Amino acid sequence: MSLLKTIDTDPSFAPQESGPLPERLISGNPTHKTWAQDVARGETINTGIWEATPGETRSIKGELFEFCHILSGVVELTPEGGEPVIYKAGDSFVMKPGYVGVWKTIETVRKIYVTVK
Repeated sequence: MSLLKTIDTDPSFAPQESGPLPERLISGNPTHKTWAQDVARGETINTGIWEATPGETRSIKGELFEFCHILSGVVELTPEGGEPVIYKAGDSFVMKPGYVGVWKTIETVRKIYVTVK
C-alpha cells in the first residue's frame, strides 16, 4: 500500500449518486455525485471528488471536519447567524465540526473533499 495518493479530478469510474435528505432541502432539485477515492485510519478520513447541481440545502456537519477545494462552479455558504460567502474554482475552505448553515449551489460545483470524523 502506497502512502502517496493522487486525487483524480476527472475520475473515469462511475460515481455514487444521491441527493439531499428531504428535511435538509430548501429549494431546487439538486443531485449529488461522489467519487470516493481513499480512506484511512479505520475509515475516519475520506477523500474524493463531489459534485452537486444547483439548489439550496441545510449543511449540518455535526462532528465532521471537512476541507474543500473547488475545482469548478460557484457556491454560496451562509453560516448560521453569519454572512454569505461565495466560493468558486480555485478557492479552498474548511467547515469545522459543529458547522451549521446553508449550502447554495449557484453553478454546478465539483470539489475535492477531505473529511475527518
